[in-house]
Amino acid sequence: MRPVPGRKSIPRPAARRLSLYLRELAMRLEQGESTVSSKALGRSLGLTDAQVRKDLAICGHLGHPGRGYTISDLVASLRTIMGRDRDWRVCVVGAGNIGRALVSYDRFRREGFAIAAVFDGNPALAGQEVGGLRIRPMKDLASVVAAERINLGIVAVPRESAQQVADALVAAGVRGILNFAPRRIEVREGIGIVSVDFTVALEQLAFQTATGLEIGEDAADDDHEPTDGEAPTSA
Repeated sequence: MRPVPGRKSIPRPAARRLSLYLRELAMRLEQGESTVSSKALGRSLGLTDAQVRKDLAICGHLGHPGRGYTISDLVASLRTIMGRDRDWRVCVVGAGNIGRALVSYDRFRREGFAIAAVFDGNPALAGQEVGGLRIRPMKDLASVVAAERINLGIVAVPRESAQQVADALVAAGVRGILNFAPRRIEVREGIGIVSVDFTVALEQLAFQTATGLEIGEDAADDDHEPTDGEAPTSA
């Protein structure tokens, strides 16, 4: 995978917002819009126009006075910076509830993330189908990752198996891991990892509902690394 110049210099909170910008801009482009102001973009995402201008300046876009940003140019730049200008081959390890839901989610493919294989350590599940894919045993992981040119792996197993699964994915050649297991996973330098934490998200929602207070996005991101999060068990 070729590196994109400057990507490593983008702060994590800003990188998260770039995903929001890309989704919003792609929707506007589909609706036939050609330009957008920082104020309009910020209003759609709950951000200030100053924050929008600061983030998009990282990408080299300063906008045009009186006209705003050209949406097609922004979409192309954001897709390149975020690695969305190519297709990604993905495997899922764990055929429990979360794993099955992910494999069956058709929008991944439309967004350029093709789930090519699903694995599980339970021999009784081998050969069963989920989302049109046959569940494979873990002993096939390395050979399938190589044959299918898989570069991203999703860990959807209980916590006691998560580190072992991550190690196997890295050894097989996977370059990035999305972790749903309820524990922190350690990987060597150069391997991307993001943890999805439903429990923390619900706790934040409960906090806001109970107190009427909102947690600023930047503050939450600065205080909590996504790789430290815990996620529900994929039973």
